[in-house]
Amino acid sequence: MASTDEQSGSLLVNNTGPGTEISDFLPVPATDAATTAGPQKPQAAEGVEGGNTFSHELATHKHANLPQGIAQQDHGDSEIEDVVDLGWNEKKENIPGPLIGGMDNEELWLLVRRFNRQVYHTKATPYLPPGGLDLNTADEEEFSPDKMRANVERFYMTVGIGLLTAVKHVARLRSWNETHRTSYFAAAYFVAWLFDFLAPLLTAFVIALMASPGARQYLFPPAPVSLVDSKTGGIQKPKSGVLGSHDSATGAPENHKGETVEQEASNFVSGIATIAVSGAIGQHAEGDQKTAEQSTTEMHKAIGSKPGTKHDKTEVPMQTAMWAKLQPIMHALSDATDTWERFANALAPTPPFPTEVHRLRLVALIVPLFAASLIVSAYALVKSTTFIVGLVFFGDPVISRGLDWLNRTIPQWKKILEIRNTLLKGVPTNAQLTLTLLRIGEANHAPIPPPPRINSTPPDKPARITSNDLATTGPDAPLDANPAELNSAIQYDPRTKHETEGHSVMVTGPDDHQHKKSNKILSFFRGIARGGVKTAVGVDNLRAKTVGDHYARDRLGAVPPASKVPISGPIEFEARYEGKKGQVVLSTMGTVPVVAFVEDKKRDKKDEFGNHDMHAMWSLPVADIVELIKIGGYGWKSKLVVGWTLEREVNDGLIIRDERGAEFKIMAMPRRDELFNRLLSMGGQKWESW
Repeated sequence: MASTDEQSGSLLVNNTGPGTEISDFLPVPATDAATTAGPQKPQAAEGVEGGNTFSHELATHKHANLPQGIAQQDHGDSEIEDVVDLGWNEKKENIPGPLIGGMDNEELWLLVRRFNRQVYHTKATPYLPPGGLDLNTADEEEFSPDKMRANVERFYMTVGIGLLTAVKHVARLRSWNETHRTSYFAAAYFVAWLFDFLAPLLTAFVIALMASPGARQYLFPPAPVSLVDSKTGGIQKPKSGVLGSHDSATGAPENHKGETVEQEASNFVSGIATIAVSGAIGQHAEGDQKTAEQSTTEMHKAIGSKPGTKHDKTEVPMQTAMWAKLQPIMHALSDATDTWERFANALAPTPPFPTEVHRLRLVALIVPLFAASLIVSAYALVKSTTFIVGLVFFGDPVISRGLDWLNRTIPQWKKILEIRNTLLKGVPTNAQLTLTLLRIGEANHAPIPPPPRINSTPPDKPARITSNDLATTGPDAPLDANPAELNSAIQYDPRTKHETEGHSVMVTGPDDHQHKKSNKILSFFRGIARGGVKTAVGVDNLRAKTVGDHYARDRLGAVPPASKVPISGPIEFEARYEGKKGQVVLSTMGTVPVVAFVEDKKRDKKDEFGNHDMHAMWSLPVADIVELIKIGGYGWKSKLVVGWTLEREVNDGLIIRDERGAEFKIMAMPRRDELFNRLLSMGGQKWESW
């Protein structure tokens, strides 16, 4: 935490506290154990020893110059409860706001909801992480199909939507629909071209976009993504039939901010998988991976191109090579998304992260290029560029020897020079930002309430549009559309094919009868399958209680009663341990925060004074936790079948490991993600994402 003297030396008046010193402004790599140690790093954490991360410092620092939310006020004086419940089991309209100053609750819940989908496995490390922020992806991260899907979904929600937005901004600018704005751009470009001033103009343009949010708003006025035609740059009817969301490609309605983009990402990955399987077997196929592989083999046999796996010497090498390359591909996808998120958070920072320092660091990188463009001629630029290209192409002997020398002299030079440790040092990814916000709540004894759950279909009504959502530069009308055209585009049209509850529905038209018939067939098979699933769940319960089968015991209670609404947190979380029903209890009343499991039967007993006597089956100091893993009682295919047939949410579990190697497996948790987040943000551990 920065002292008063340190704050007085801050770079800017409005930026005080951690991360605002001159040393933070300069992109000097951090010299910590994570970048200077060898590739083998111990996995046991040592609490807060070795120094706090930038995230910990921001969470515990009192930012007097920033707006304070409800969760940022100190609630540590309560003598009755160890934390304050800010509305963990309330409807979102009953939760006070803002929870975090300068941020709408919907934006906070969007970050938490995507954090829950992204982070599944974390390990503690005793070293300060590169760039000063923990929860980076470990280099040794193992590949799994679930992780690959999560990374592709995340790539779509950040990079994909961002690129689509950029494409539509370019289409608006090229269309001349907004005549005044396009004419300003064209005049500036051709005047600069005429006087050989294009390079200074472009670098100055980039500097303006980086340095000033107002310049970005003026030069590229906002518009809902789904409302802009990517070909004509004019207005169009959203693909969903109504403008129910602003930042999505389809514009479908949503109950929570960002929910539509998340559904689009899920459907995007499912579509890729469907196309891949269909292409492999030559038809529209449904079923799991085993079915697809078997169908592919049979198809090849039928057409005579594959004589059977017994004589096929290419199948195993090809599959081995593909699986070996998938982990680096997944890691590269994650790194690309991380970098995109860091640049976005540098240009539009979220308090309590510094609002100016990181943006000015990026500007400082471009200013020398602007100065050089004023004195370097076009001939010199072309000459130097072609020399560098030739040197890279023909200079392999010199380059390889130089890299070998670097690898011997400074083994971790690549990590030291990573963009997250230099230019974007101290700039968080969305996951790191979310972890910092969760830590703020924990530091003030006011855990952030989880995203409220709404299972009903969002209404087919347009989202509210303000000048912050749809604007233009100059006297032109936004998208060159009059009020009648704009109203027609955003209002719900029942004649347009739209999405509801994740599947396509045609409300009117020639396919309506066929759709209703398909629904009846689907309901018929669901009814048949429901009986079999209920029987299987009953057999599991019987085996868990009589035989003690540990697989059945892990699934015990995973399917909750249909009418039950989960009410857990922030202190007690309904769960099962070794098949026994009880609560996971988080207590910060003592000197050391502790997590424990209390069985219902033992909890109901009273001592001689008539008070409830808490007899924990196990307890563990939060500071001793070194690994957290989200798991499921059912496999992913079984979970889909059970959830679909019974139309209920299947509860998953969590594994907690301490520094002595002890493992505690907690199952059937309705609030598994919320317990995971509290354990992750309560202590002083420095985490890596696995």
